[in-house]
Formats: sequence, C-alpha cells, structure tokens
Amino acid sequence: MQAFLSGLIKMALASLIAGTLLSFVGLTPRAVLDGLGMTAQDLQDGLVAGFAWAAPRMLMGAMVIIPLWFVTYMLLPPRG
Repeated sequence: MQAFLSGLIKMALASLIAGTLLSFVGLTPRAVLDGLGMTAQDLQDGLVAGFAWAAPRMLMGAMVIIPLWFVTYMLLPPRG
C-alpha cells in the first residue's frame, strides 16, 4: 500500500512540474484542443462513447474470468 501511495505522490508531483513547465512556454489545454481541431465537448463525447463501448465488454469478460479465477483459486494446494 505504501508503494502505491508513493507512486501516486510521485506521479502527482511530476504532473505538477510538467504542467508548470508547459504553462511557462504558453501551452494550455485550450491550445492543444484547438491544435487537434477539437472542442471540450468533442473530447467529453469521445470519452463517454468509449466508456459506453468498453463497459459492457468488461462486464461480460468479468462474468467469465471471475468464476474461472475462483475455481482455480479453490483448487490450488494450500500454502505453507
């Protein structure tokens, strides 16, 4: 758990430093979206559509994988 939190803090700090450096050269999220020819609404619509596509497939996969994992886990010899 400590390694996870340490990694999370390092990632947040690196993101803050990168964002600060990018803002010094005048690169903003709006400028990036304009350069890609997108709006914030286009980005949101794409994320919602991606989630709508992925969620049912993840659920169907979990309905197969979780019972298989459970059976495999129950059939493993005891540790120690």
